[in-house]
Amino acid sequence: MNLMNTTPAASITKTASKQTYYTIRFLVDRERVNDAYRAYGYFRWVDDILDAESITGLERSAFIQKQKSLLEKCYKGETPRDGNIQEKMLIELVQHDHEKYSGLQSYLHNMMQVMDFDARRRDRLISHVELNEYTRWLATAVIECIHYFIGHGEFAPHDETRYLAVSGAHIAHMLRDTFDDMQLGYYNIPREVLEENHIGPEDVQSDAYRAWVKSRVQLAREYFKAGKDYFARVQNPRCRLACFAYIARFEWLLDTVEKEDYRLRPQYDERKSFRTGLLMSVLTLSSVLNYRASDARPQPIFPHSAGK
Repeated sequence: MNLMNTTPAASITKTASKQTYYTIRFLVDRERVNDAYRAYGYFRWVDDILDAESITGLERSAFIQKQKSLLEKCYKGETPRDGNIQEKMLIELVQHDHEKYSGLQSYLHNMMQVMDFDARRRDRLISHVELNEYTRWLATAVIECIHYFIGHGEFAPHDETRYLAVSGAHIAHMLRDTFDDMQLGYYNIPREVLEENHIGPEDVQSDAYRAWVKSRVQLAREYFKAGKDYFARVQNPRCRLACFAYIARFEWLLDTVEKEDYRLRPQYDERKSFRTGLLMSVLTLSSVLNYRASDARPQPIFPHSAGK
């Protein structure tokens, strides 16, 4: 029996995202597959709890504070004995982390920042600064996670382009989820844009909102271009493939939003279709062929401290 495919973490991952499940199964370093499922499965559970309409704001705040405390205790060497199945995923992850400045530690702390901010931003407008911080935390978490689990120890540049591709993906992701997020009380457009144009967060089809969407699509495209240049310099071919596939998940969305004159809609169900899957595969292959790996010779990787 293949235990890596029957763990609770693997089951959570497969149910939530088959693309993530198979990316982990086939591209992650063999010895880190189970931990990769734990890393995704734990935060999938946290996110689902925070999005639940059945809990109050106070309960939501108490929950995320408990998770933050659990993470800190784990890195102090304390081992809580009363954790549930999902919390044990986090406990085991930290127990397996023996590096002082690991990508895993950066991932866990930055993703916890993302979850904490989601808990606090519900039912309120956010500023430009907050939105940028939110994206920075998410981008740092995802990239450090990718490099920790795929091609660990191999060369990957540490420069200003390291987090741009995921920043672009986060921009596209928030545009895609605009209507769903509004129903939950999350508003993905900065307060300053709304106030300057005298519109509300629900005025998605207004000219001012569409102009803002256009600016975000253009920014995401710029980030994707720079991100592809970055990934081309990453040494590990599995990592390059995973990252180009990650970008392709959102490039089709930007194309769709552009074609529809920047009018967002509640659902983009075609992302699950065979046709869109084929398009993503073509975009991924195109990126792999057009952005051949540079002569990425191994260089010292300096500790990244963004997660603390």
